Amino acid sequence: MKVTPPISPLRRALAESRLREVDVAEALGVDPKTVQRWLAGRLPQPRHRWGLADLVQRHEYDLWPQLAGNLVPTINPEIIAAYTHRGAVPRELWRQLFASGQSEIGILVYAGLFLAEDIDLIKIMCHKANDGVTIRILLGDPDSEQVALRGAEEGIAEAMAAKIRNVIVLYQLLLDLPTVEIRLHNTVLYNSIYRADDEMLVNPHVYGTAAAQAPVLHLQRHGDSDLFNTYAESFERVWTTAKPPPA
Repeated sequence: MKVTPPISPLRRALAESRLREVDVAEALGVDPKTVQRWLAGRLPQPRHRWGLADLVQRHEYDLWPQLAGNLVPTINPEIIAAYTHRGAVPRELWRQLFASGQSEIGILVYAGLFLAEDIDLIKIMCHKANDGVTIRILLGDPDSEQVALRGAEEGIAEAMAAKIRNVIVLYQLLLDLPTVEIRLHNTVLYNSIYRADDEMLVNPHVYGTAAAQAPVLHLQRHGDSDLFNTYAESFERVWTTAKPPPA
């Protein structure tokens, strides 16, 4: 006799809430195939579990009982390493990161003067650009209120804007290359991001602390890459609102 497999708590909750797979996909901003994988047994990333729980008005432990017995935190496989401050990141890692880019390199900072002053890194980016790699660099708008506030927070006042203008000059060599574009943003920047394809260094900003003294996460895209994609999507949002520097 054929045994019918039990209905999963998630499938039951969706049925009771009269939600279709396409409804869930639209509400959470994911592909319907992703919802199908969840219904087949794949455990969603935390933010999607919480979103699902809110949709059906259940606790996530009701939808995935196995979580209740697994309260020991696990290390996210996307995190390769964590450094106590930016200066602790080996110089060779910066070189390896940008040298590894085969499709795109992205930099999101207010100034990032330490990069622009490193002639070896500039040479690497020039070489990559000549090979057709897209390089997008986001700098803070030196005339923006956000840059002025960040300079005040770090205790360097107008020096922040001056650093950005200096960086623009130092990047002139890159600007002559067709695959390189620099834009200025006026966002409140919570993290500096340095990306090459599926790998990135993220430097969280800490109020009252210079970025060089703040921690750095070394991330690599892995599986659904919820953590990696969070920062990658943030970069794209800033890019769409930024503008080229004045001629």
